[in-house]
Amino acid sequence: MKALRWTAASLVWLLGGLLGLLGAILCVTLILAPLGIPLLFLARRLFKTAGQLVVPRAVRHPIDALGQKASDAGDDVRKRGRKAGDKTGKQAGKAGKKARKKTGKAKKKLRKNTGATTKRLKRKLPTS
Repeated sequence: MKALRWTAASLVWLLGGLLGLLGAILCVTLILAPLGIPLLFLARRLFKTAGQLVVPRAVRHPIDALGQKASDAGDDVRKRGRKAGDKTGKQAGKAGKKARKKTGKAKKKLRKNTGATTKRLKRKLPTS
């Protein structure tokens, strides 16, 4: 792609040079100066286009390139945050499941111990 841009730039530069030379020759003759001046402006515009084809986009449009990089960085941060939130959510779910399991076991143990204690107390207390 870079070679294609450089080739196009060289062709545009050559065309601009030829138009500039023709415009300069036409401007020397005062009668054809109204034709030569627009050709010189066109040659200048072609030189500018050739120069823009050679340099990278970040040099031609620095504000757009920075904006795009900032947007990409924001997307990366958002994705990393989402992944971290998903991971944290899974870990919280696992911790909650463990806590529910332990609570259930503790409740069973408490019921078992309470029943045994109640039976012991009934045996020890005399009924009148």
